Amino acid sequence: MLFAEAIGLPFPAAIALVAAGAAAASPSHTLSGPGVLLAAMLALMIGDTAQFWLGRYTGWALLGLLCRLSMNPETCILRSAESFYKRGKVTLVIAKFIPGINTMAAPLAGSMKMRFGQFLRLDFAGALLYSASYLLVGYLSRDFLAATLSGFHAAGRAMEVVVVAALVVYAVYRAAQFRKHKKYRIMPRVQVQELAARLASEDSNRVQIVDVRSHGYYDIGSERIAGSIRIEPNNLEEEIKNLSKDKDIYLYCT
Repeated sequence: MLFAEAIGLPFPAAIALVAAGAAAASPSHTLSGPGVLLAAMLALMIGDTAQFWLGRYTGWALLGLLCRLSMNPETCILRSAESFYKRGKVTLVIAKFIPGINTMAAPLAGSMKMRFGQFLRLDFAGALLYSASYLLVGYLSRDFLAATLSGFHAAGRAMEVVVVAALVVYAVYRAAQFRKHKKYRIMPRVQVQELAARLASEDSNRVQIVDVRSHGYYDIGSERIAGSIRIEPNNLEEEIKNLSKDKDIYLYCT
């Protein structure tokens, strides 16, 4: 489960860790605590490393694929990029505790050309913190979990009905959110030749070109399209004040 979650599949890895911690605390010592911790870290780091290199060579294509099941793919990507923008590389240490970002952090680090050695150190710290935390929760709450499971078994059919009802409600909610945000999935585009022709025309003074390459992709020393301005997309509330209200605005990224 841990490897599956690390490569982007929707598996409840945290629940598996809690269950493993409870098993390690049982009188029969069904599982070895140190052994489970080592196996968990290996699974997470192998999955994260694969995601890192895929992100390095595929860039936003992989990020878009991972976000496709999200209600709004653009928001999914920008939320992860924003976390890197605000917290820096330490995001990798806490990413596994944050739904959505846990899947995006490793490929995003790869796409941003982070040094592999640095990635491994931060990912190791994150995997250790994540695995140890949930194993400890399971270890300390073994008796409570055992009592809860006994209650579930006693409830029997009633619990099955509750679970099925919850899944139906969740599916309806996701469908409603998907429909609500559907209009944001289509971004109008313009051909390079069309924009170049407009810049060469007498109407060029009504055109504003904006460089919106995300943090990690933008290099201060890099060249930009002549006459363009630069804004940081993860700081839009302030940056958007630099945009003219009297011009047609064209955005470009990587």
